[in-house]
This record gives sequence, C-alpha cells and structure tokens, in this order.
Amino acid sequence: MRGRPIAIAVAVVITGLLAWVIFVGVPQRYSGQPAPGSAPYFVSTPTPSNPSGRKIKARLFYVSGDGTHLTSIERDVTYGEDPIDQAREIVAAQIATVPEPLVSAVPEGTTLRAIFITERGDAYVDLSGTIASGHPGGVTNEMLTVYSIVNALTANLPAVTAVQLLVDGKEVETLAGHVDLRRPLEKNTALVQ
Repeated sequence: MRGRPIAIAVAVVITGLLAWVIFVGVPQRYSGQPAPGSAPYFVSTPTPSNPSGRKIKARLFYVSGDGTHLTSIERDVTYGEDPIDQAREIVAAQIATVPEPLVSAVPEGTTLRAIFITERGDAYVDLSGTIASGHPGGVTNEMLTVYSIVNALTANLPAVTAVQLLVDGKEVETLAGHVDLRRPLEKNTALVQ
C-alpha cells in the first residue's frame, strides 16, 4: 500500500510529460518555426523589404550547359536591410523564373513561404510543395536543385553556414529520393563549374 501513492505520482508526472510532448513539443518541431529562443530571426514571406529600389550584386547558381553542374552568375538582387531580409531576397531571386539562356534548377512555380536563420548560422528555407511535386527526379537534378539554393545563401551571406530545405512548413527526407534533407547542408563547390 505504501508504494501506491508513489506509483500514482510517477504516473501523473509521466502523463504530464507526454502531454507536453504531444501538444507543445511536436507541433513546434513540425510547424516550420524554431523553438522559442533557438533562432534570433524569423520572417514570414513575402513582404517587400526595399521600397528604395537599392540593389546588390549576388552570386546565383544555374544549370550548366551540359546539365551536370551548376554555373555561378553574378546578378542584381534587391537589397535587404538585415541578414534575414537579404536571405529572403537571395532565395527569391534564385527560385525566380530566369531568362534564356539561363536554366533554373528549381521547378517553375516554386515559391518561398518563409525563412529563418539560427544563431549557429543554419538557415531554414520553407518552400512551396511545387519544389517536390514539380521536380523531374534523378540524382543529378535533385543535387542541382538543392545546392543551387544552399550555395546561393552560403556564398552570399557570411551569417549562413548551412541550409535546410523545408517543404510546405515541414521537414522532409528528400525532394525526389536522393539527397538527404533531414539536416542543414553546407555549400558544395564540387558541383560548380
């Protein structure tokens, strides 16, 4: 009989912890938003951040002529007032429709939903589902898509050291079955001609 109150207290504590995980921890983990205190910047997009029309030069990455590598091109990108605004402008430029002869590695119609950067320098880029549903597939195509975005942010923003892609606000294992997207990825210069 003495052990019964202790067993009840332990059961209440375990039930409380499980309830917290189910109703607070899991929704934060999969909402596409960082846990409180883990990211100093968070911005929902799109909002124009530069009414003055100021531009900067940024390195963006497109499919090379042979279709097996990325090629780096310097283009004008709208100036962002702080690192998160600049990150948003770089990603928006990278995923935008491009004029010929440039070829984007990102499926047409893909939009930027949100972006945030942690104190460690990990950028989380939340893209619309078109990036996966409109993807042509294949190892090379998927690598070019992923690293066009990863390289664009890491090459242009010293505050960003790695990038994780999210789709429709959720972590995904892959876009088309080949590149592991369950963690932030560092730039890959081996893919750039």
